[in-house]
Formats: sequence, C-alpha cells, structure tokens
Amino acid sequence: MTEPGQHNFTVLSTSDIYVGRILALRSDQVEMPGGGHATREVVEHHGAVAIVALDDDDQVTLIHQYRHPLGRRIWELPAGLIDHLGEDPVASARRELVEEVGLAAENWSVLVDVAASPGFTDEVVRVYLATGLSVVDRELLGDEEADLVARKFPLAEAVRMALDGKLLNGATVGGILAAQVIRSTGGQPRPADAPWDDLPTRFPSRQA
Repeated sequence: MTEPGQHNFTVLSTSDIYVGRILALRSDQVEMPGGGHATREVVEHHGAVAIVALDDDDQVTLIHQYRHPLGRRIWELPAGLIDHLGEDPVASARRELVEEVGLAAENWSVLVDVAASPGFTDEVVRVYLATGLSVVDRELLGDEEADLVARKFPLAEAVRMALDGKLLNGATVGGILAAQVIRSTGGQPRPADAPWDDLPTRFPSRQA
C-alpha cells in the first residue's frame, strides 16, 4: 500500500453506459490503494460558462429558469454550454449573454471555475465578470429561451439571496460571491484568456 496522497488511481478498464447529445455516462474500473479495484461511474460533459453581468450601478442580471431535475424554476446567472471542442470560452459567454438576456459587454474577466460535482462528473463551469454593458437584440432560439424571465438585482441583494438559500446553482453562488469580493476589496479577477486546465474535453472529443 502506498503512503496517503501518493497512490496513482489507474483506470484498468472503461465502458460506455450511455452516450447522448449533451452528456455521456461511462463506468471505469479504478485501481485502489489497498490493491483492489472499484467501479466509478462518470458523467462526461461539454463544460459550460456563466456570466456575472454587472452594470455601472452594481446590479447583476439573473434569469428565472425551469430546471426539470428540480421540478421548478430557480434564479441563475445567464449560462450555457461550450458548443464544440476548441470553441473559445469567451465567445461562448458572449453568445449566451446575447441569447439569454440581450446584453453585450466590452470588458471580460474570469471570476471563478466551479466543478459542478466532482464526485461523479467532469463538468466544470467558468464564471466570467462582464462589464461595460449595452442592450442588443435578443434572438429566441427555442421554447426554453422564450420562457426565461430576466431581472436585475443589486449585487448586495444577490449575495443575500445566496446566503439565504434562494440561489442554488453552484456556479451562480460562486460567481455572485466572487463578484462581491472583487467589488468590496478592489481585488483583480483573472484575465479573460486565463488558462483553463480543467475544461472538459473527453465528451466534446467524442463529437468532434
């Protein structure tokens, strides 16, 4: 047995359980520290972006969106999938901001990267800070987009919503709290093109 923190969790075999349009589920047999092996089920994902669109009055735009696994609508940041392998994540964020809330932004930076649930999925969401906002035409691309309700909240109120449990989405909570830290401390977010080492690639590679 290796010392704690030194074991290499080698994948002995892997098999696909399901491959769909936006995710895949695979089963890995992984070598464990005690010499045996364990089954690890992994949901593969495109990766996604979310946007804290903050105006000059420190108001952030949230959307009220139906989430079927929860069976209800929840408040979230504008967000969306990275469409294909190699797509610039900033381009993805620009597109989603226009499509979901009809906004464009002059200035982009990275607030946080959030692993959605690393115990079973490789999904990681990059949350951007977008400022220098302007209103642009919004093109409705589907039924879900047509049902979205967008509303501005003072950033301080959004922080309270997160702490009160009224915001559930992990990337939304992380992004709102990070934006508040940046605003209150004068800290500097990362540049928009900061390296993203944990951007998921396995599922997009299946579709490339």
